[in-house]
Amino acid sequence: MRVGVIGLKMGLYLAGWCRRVGMEVVAACDRDAARREAAREELPDAVLTDRWEDLLDHRLDGVVLANDFDAHAPPAIAFLERGVHVLSECAACVDEDEGRRLIAAAERSVATYSFAENYVFHPHIRLIRQVVEAGELGGVSLIEADYLHGMSPEDVEALIGDPGGWRGRISPTAYCTHTISPVLAVADAWPVEVSAFAADEASPNNAVVMTVRLSTGALAVTRHGFLQGEPDSHWSWLSVRGRRGFAESVRAAGTRSWSVRIRAEGWTQADGVMREEETVPPFLTLDGRPVERQAEGTVRILQGFRATVERGEPPLVPVRSAVAASLVGVAGAKSLKNGSRPERVPDFSPSDTVPLRDDSGGAEG
Repeated sequence: MRVGVIGLKMGLYLAGWCRRVGMEVVAACDRDAARREAAREELPDAVLTDRWEDLLDHRLDGVVLANDFDAHAPPAIAFLERGVHVLSECAACVDEDEGRRLIAAAERSVATYSFAENYVFHPHIRLIRQVVEAGELGGVSLIEADYLHGMSPEDVEALIGDPGGWRGRISPTAYCTHTISPVLAVADAWPVEVSAFAADEASPNNAVVMTVRLSTGALAVTRHGFLQGEPDSHWSWLSVRGRRGFAESVRAAGTRSWSVRIRAEGWTQADGVMREEETVPPFLTLDGRPVERQAEGTVRILQGFRATVERGEPPLVPVRSAVAASLVGVAGAKSLKNGSRPERVPDFSPSDTVPLRDDSGGAEG
């Protein structure tokens, strides 16, 4: 399977894993000459260019989009129109119109669109999802998710203070799919309405809290940005309160942060005794070796992309789910601007809604 990679910061990391899961990286691009030069050692046989449009003329089976956060839809649409399968990082789109054009391009293309939302497939998220799908918690009532970085004020300013960089020019609600996509997958739901709040009015761009009403009637509360208390599980934490039980990723340092605590209240048990256990997710292996925890989601996404292209399996996170999650951030930005009033999220759910696929069987690469 021949792939190209656009963007050689996160993209170089993804290119390395592409090769490890069996793809051939034959072309890559980045506007930054220093990044292209740094990539030559890892991608010695790949054609390197400064324009993504140059890759349209290469013989590619798929393309991985890891360019600027707010510039993914235009190349995605262009490659889909050429019949090239697309794996795109977040965000899928920057507004409703762009989302509609992306969906239209994906649904008329002979190729597929997959969203590279690796947080859906982190080990603690997958385990909680399996617990919910097994009915152990009953229906979901409240689901919470964090994507947080504990950084100094100086480091935060260096990262988001430059309006010329993508982190500086996007809304503080925009970078939300690392929380929203896992929420939608675990709750098997679509977003309906969002209200967004600055966590600290003295630093409104640093962190936001969003409340999202889901199509199931449940409520989601998501926190993302720069707040102290960074989760050790790759900046990610999730909890689910069901009608019969509770599950959360463990708030602990080190490897325990990937584990999940599951609690069943006494009234749900035949003997009336509360049950609580802490479960360690099984490791993903590749070539007989365990994959480091923080890379599991990325490896599963890339394995899923390869299965989609080579075997015709459905995308792990398809285009409508990608657009819906991305537009929560767009609606959230409107809510922030309008005094945190609720904003509707455009409904992109298909009439015959298909849940996000969970590639549970691919333990061995």
